[in-house]
Amino acid sequence: MFGLTEWKQTRFYQEVEAEGYQKGYQEGIQENKIAIARSCKQQGLDIETIMAITKLSREDIEAL
Repeated sequence: MFGLTEWKQTRFYQEVEAEGYQKGYQEGIQENKIAIARSCKQQGLDIETIMAITKLSREDIEAL
């Protein structure tokens, strides 16, 4: 059986790992939004429409 110290350490690593997955997931979503916005911009869609589709800011879209 795990002692309390081992349990705390295991729980800590599980939480850190879960946070890492969540951060990676969120970064992936953001990268996907940027790719979609870039494609929309290349297709000639207006900024307002791209903002509605991707939920990115005007500044983020204009910077692409």
